[in-house]
Amino acid sequence: MNREEAFELLKSHLKNKNLIKHCLAVEACMRTIAAKLGQDVEKWGLAGILHDMDYELTEKLPELHTKETVKILKEYDMDPEIIQAIQAHAGVVPCKTKMDWAIFSIDPLTGLIIAATLMHPNRKLKEIDLGFIKRRYKEKSFARGAKREEIEQIKNIGLDLDEFISICLEAMQGIDKDLGL
Repeated sequence: MNREEAFELLKSHLKNKNLIKHCLAVEACMRTIAAKLGQDVEKWGLAGILHDMDYELTEKLPELHTKETVKILKEYDMDPEIIQAIQAHAGVVPCKTKMDWAIFSIDPLTGLIIAATLMHPNRKLKEIDLGFIKRRYKEKSFARGAKREEIEQIKNIGLDLDEFISICLEAMQGIDKDLGL
């Protein structure tokens, strides 16, 4: 499956535009981290764009999250490493690989970056920086759903927090128009 096929598949399962934008943000971060680590950018990107494909279907049954995606992707003979990463992002299976740890940490970080952008006076990704994100990050009551302990697990692939946030912020700034920010 190529990226365009994956995006069409995602859109056929998700109708909420904000969920689609979230998947695009995770994809951008995954691709950028993969390139930094010398990993397969396309494979990591597919994991990112497809990771929440069943979210609307399983929203009221969170224990099923990713299980429907796995069923769908097996029909496409999807790479098992991509399936593993998709399951790992939701804690369905333990993180084993760099791709698993990356998506596990990227998922909540993208939410925190979006929340921080929306509280900035200009609401533009390109106008925020690491310092702005870090100040919001330290506010425990800010974006509570973006679990800091999950974001910090990026250490498992050898990135420190500031570098990780900077990489993801830059990746998301690169697709700011797609994200509407």
